[in-house]
Amino acid sequence: MLATGGSAVSGINTLVKAGAREENIIFVGIISAPEGIANLQKNFLLVRILCAEYGKKLGNKGYIVPGLGDFGDRYFGN
Repeated sequence: MLATGGSAVSGINTLVKAGAREENIIFVGIISAPEGIANLQKNFLLVRILCAEYGKKLGNKGYIVPGLGDFGDRYFGN
């Protein structure tokens, strides 16, 4: 999921610091929100984004609307 984009930006920062070229990175996700896409593009202009579904916005809890809720928390029992 690409909701706020914070985790994606952090992960891509790690890749770039390890020597990956930004133009060779593709973010692949199931669902994205416009805010996450904007954050990723603001930080990494050359990273390509491929998502299967596009949510309309983030809700007040930072969840993609309509979307999956906080799938990570539910999956890992948090």
